[in-house]
Amino acid sequence: MSEKISPVYFTDFRTVADVSQGVKLQKLCRRAGIDKIDFRDKFVAIKMHFGELGNFAYLRPNYVKAVADLIKELGGKPFLTDCNTLYPGSRKNAVDHLYNAEVNGFNSVTTGCYIIIGDGLKGTDDVVVPVPGGEYCKEAYIGRALYDADIIISLNHFKGHEMAGFGGAVKNLGMGGGSRAGKMQQHSDGKPVVNQDLCRSCRKCARECGSDAITYESGKAFILQDICKGCGRCIGACAFDAIHPSFDTAADMLGRKMAEYTAAICAGKPSFHITLIMDVPPQLRLPRGK
Repeated sequence: MSEKISPVYFTDFRTVADVSQGVKLQKLCRRAGIDKIDFRDKFVAIKMHFGELGNFAYLRPNYVKAVADLIKELGGKPFLTDCNTLYPGSRKNAVDHLYNAEVNGFNSVTTGCYIIIGDGLKGTDDVVVPVPGGEYCKEAYIGRALYDADIIISLNHFKGHEMAGFGGAVKNLGMGGGSRAGKMQQHSDGKPVVNQDLCRSCRKCARECGSDAITYESGKAFILQDICKGCGRCIGACAFDAIHPSFDTAADMLGRKMAEYTAAICAGKPSFHITLIMDVPPQLRLPRGK
């Protein structure tokens, strides 16, 4: 890939009495050139995540509203978006995902715009696009709503991550913008497998499988690895969390794939990236002077 260096602008969270942090964030965005983008009547995807239920490690809706209001002021049509997760949890399908967002405080009143789950109800609504200069991923499986947007805004917070090392703009877009098949491609060099102790033989996974790769010869689901295409539909279909991907991609390879997915998502479109470094746990703080 060709190397392109973009300017980076910083500020802190200190404010004065008549300037809120939201207003300061808008000023920073303007200083960084967001108003040079032509937003008039454009669909603008604000890519973020809404946190898991019971977890407080996500951006406050106030910051989201500051960005959405600025985009509307510039003539754009913003919406919040994220794709469903590959792992079991409260964001693995659009119904649970939207409920999760609502409980964590994200709605049209608190954020100033609506939420569209990027890869649809079960994580299968995606678009296959070429990766420009891709070395590790020739094609990327991108959530359709994110792909259909005219402008991409990444809004994320810095955080630690067990595989990526840390999460920021690249993880937010590259991993978070991939559909379930896209997450499979980045996370795993293998195919989904079944924990037969958890399988209830309901056969929902087999009905969702697009390649007839799931059998029940032993009474429990079994995925034929030579037939499976790795789309991950079965993971979303299982109500008992019995199916999971085989996570065997090394951390450095994961980072490279995420970078290529980010390039594919932003290709040919204006993009703007906002990262807030806040609520950082002591374990991630660098020693003084580093």
